[in-house]
Amino acid sequence: QVQLVESGGGLVQAGGSLRLSCAASEAIFRIDAMGWYRQVPGNERELVAGITRGGGTNYADSVKGRFNISRDNANDRIYLQMNSLKPEDTAIYYCNAKKYSRVYWGQGTQVTVSS
Repeated sequence: QVQLVESGGGLVQAGGSLRLSCAASEAIFRIDAMGWYRQVPGNERELVAGITRGGGTNYADSVKGRFNISRDNANDRIYLQMNSLKPEDTAIYYCNAKKYSRVYWGQGTQVTVSS
């Protein structure tokens, strides 16, 4: 069982930045892949950015060039640096981990971008 705890969400004006953090309950080098998803009420949860154990990354087209995902193996955390935020980035952001055939989720953190 992998437990994930997100932090760093909040209210920011359009054009601003936030950094989300996700702390894992076990060594992340043992986790196959981790990532950030987001969800707006009434919509499906969508992938924002992912990072593999080897460090490979992928991003949703809507955030390419603005968001950056990174990992800190020493502290068992991943981060999502979000720059040039837009009102359409407003959502609950969830940390995700995939280990073997199981998927784990954090509780989510709210990001609100005002225009």
